[in-house]
Amino acid sequence: MTTMARESAARSNGRGSQIRRHELAAFLRSRRERLAPEQVGLPRGARRRTPGLRREEVAQLSAVGVTWYTWIEQARDIQVSAQVVDALARTLRLDPGERAHLFRLAGATDPEPAADTPNVTPALREMLRRLEPLPACIQNSRYDVLAYNRTYGRLLSDLDALPPEDRNCLLLVYTDPECQAAVVHLEETQRLMAARLRADLAGHLGEPAWRKLLERLQECPAFRENWRRHEVVGTRSRTREFRNPHVGRLTLEHTDLWLGPEQGARMVTYTPVDEETRRRLEKLYEVARGG
Repeated sequence: MTTMARESAARSNGRGSQIRRHELAAFLRSRRERLAPEQVGLPRGARRRTPGLRREEVAQLSAVGVTWYTWIEQARDIQVSAQVVDALARTLRLDPGERAHLFRLAGATDPEPAADTPNVTPALREMLRRLEPLPACIQNSRYDVLAYNRTYGRLLSDLDALPPEDRNCLLLVYTDPECQAAVVHLEETQRLMAARLRADLAGHLGEPAWRKLLERLQECPAFRENWRRHEVVGTRSRTREFRNPHVGRLTLEHTDLWLGPEQGARMVTYTPVDEETRRRLEKLYEVARGG
């Protein structure tokens, strides 16, 4: 890169940081002004003119210095830690979407384990049901299975028989014998999933839920071997083959449907690539229904 190009990139980054600081300041001010003193246990007082909370009140409730908080709202060029952002989010009673927005503006990593877990709404559950007999589920970027339809519940193993904390596709493909027996090309699948996890991990370094998942996976020698490769892959549709104990071999096209602007939470769907697989999916659906 030439000196001129580096200077141009630096100016661009500087403008981006300045814009983000001003967005952060404006967002904090708007959330502060909408919160009534009574909502946080403070008296309103007869002479209050400021809408919502005062800056010093937010600082006190968040255990942050008044001057420091004032600088944040003034868009000063200071580094805001994740601990401070977390405290402000709690004081201002931000909902999950607002909290995520605040952390992005501050350029900090959210320490909350469920930061990337979507709300599985009744509408999403209805979509899963309507897709039957096609297998479909909702996953987050850690491969946690958050919701699924009946066909998906019997595709790899009996998900209903597993506790929620074990309904994770990486854990299943590396540690569950029933799931491993169902996956054709198991070693290739394990390697690709580990590479995709590493790519997704870059945006969640230090988060407790990710650390916990990695600790569980590191107990598996096959995962440790693949993890040491430091391979990364992006998302892509691909053909998957399974040996289902109820209906036999299935050849399916895997597709991710993203539930937000960022590639985190997604609806995973499997569609048959041939008529035989289609008929077998219908049979698997009947099995899942108890027919």
